[in-house]
Amino acid sequence: MPTTRIRTGASALSLLALLAFPPIPAAAQMGPGGPSPVSVLTLEQGDFPIISVLPGRVNASTVAEVRPQVNGIIRERLFEEGSVVTEGQPLYKIEDDSYAAQVAAAKAAVAQARATYLSGLKDAKRAQELFGNSVGSEQRLDLAIATRDAAAAALQLANAQMTSAEIDLHRTMITAPIAGTIGFSETTTGALVSAGQATALATIRGLDTVFVDVTQSATDLLKWRNRQASGEASPAGGEVRLVLADKTVYPLTGKLTAAEPQVNPTTGMVTLRMSFPNPDGLLLPGMYVQVELPLAVAKDAVAVPQQAVTRDRNGVPNVWVVGAGDVVENRVIEVVQAHDGNWIASEGLKSGDRVIVSGFQKTAVGAQVVPEELVGAEAAVN
Repeated sequence: MPTTRIRTGASALSLLALLAFPPIPAAAQMGPGGPSPVSVLTLEQGDFPIISVLPGRVNASTVAEVRPQVNGIIRERLFEEGSVVTEGQPLYKIEDDSYAAQVAAAKAAVAQARATYLSGLKDAKRAQELFGNSVGSEQRLDLAIATRDAAAAALQLANAQMTSAEIDLHRTMITAPIAGTIGFSETTTGALVSAGQATALATIRGLDTVFVDVTQSATDLLKWRNRQASGEASPAGGEVRLVLADKTVYPLTGKLTAAEPQVNPTTGMVTLRMSFPNPDGLLLPGMYVQVELPLAVAKDAVAVPQQAVTRDRNGVPNVWVVGAGDVVENRVIEVVQAHDGNWIASEGLKSGDRVIVSGFQKTAVGAQVVPEELVGAEAAVN
């Protein structure tokens, strides 16, 4: 039958092909053998600064809202919006006719009270002399003294009212409560303003020094404080760097000036305040920045290329290390920070350890490998 003949012919051809060529050696069938080559980097322990990068926004060091303390109509604005003002500099002038009249009336009341007091003083003195000579009665003396004392109190009240009137007159000239940069005016000439109104006339911000408030994990702060206490880390320097929104580094360093004495129970964060000099006014309130805050200096740590670190299903970092006899080991490490393309590891590795940077995908724990050392820029590229 045709089908049978086709199969028979194919079998014959296969047999002829096998007879025509010699058998392939077993070693060739297995492919190239021996240990796999891997690239390694020999580690050295050192001290590495632990920097916490925290986002925040710039705040003015001082802020004062300008409000009127007396009622009246604004007659003049005496400053340029956006300019720098000094403490006590005149900003607005309120119409003062009625306040000047109140001062004049208060001065007249003082003069009248003073005259009454002087008269009462003389009457009391005369009554005392008459009583001393047994001519006047004690009742008359008591009345004269009471009249004198009442006149003295009236004079004191009149002086206080005059002082109050003078203060109100003085307050018709609204001055800057602090030095700083003043913003836009929220009122115009001719507007009626009142003492203690909700809307500020303008806002002044002190910008020679600015604050940046950030939040830091209380757990991290406690961890590094404990490591400093145990000698595993040393205190970091006090200088704080600032990175602007365009990724440029602010040229002047700042310092940590205060920490909120409580931890937010919801987030577990503590608020830290940094201060930065701002002589050129580059830093403005509301500007987004990143603070590089030194927490500590990790002692006897190692820098491991990031591509050499893998993580297990639980997220635990580990590396492949070439141990004695060029046999592969797996090490669990503790990563504390990224630094220049490396992970800074504080535990699990030491000087002299050879970490596999590339090629660990082709090997396994317990396998023997051929390590090839990487140096300098070559290690960074790989």
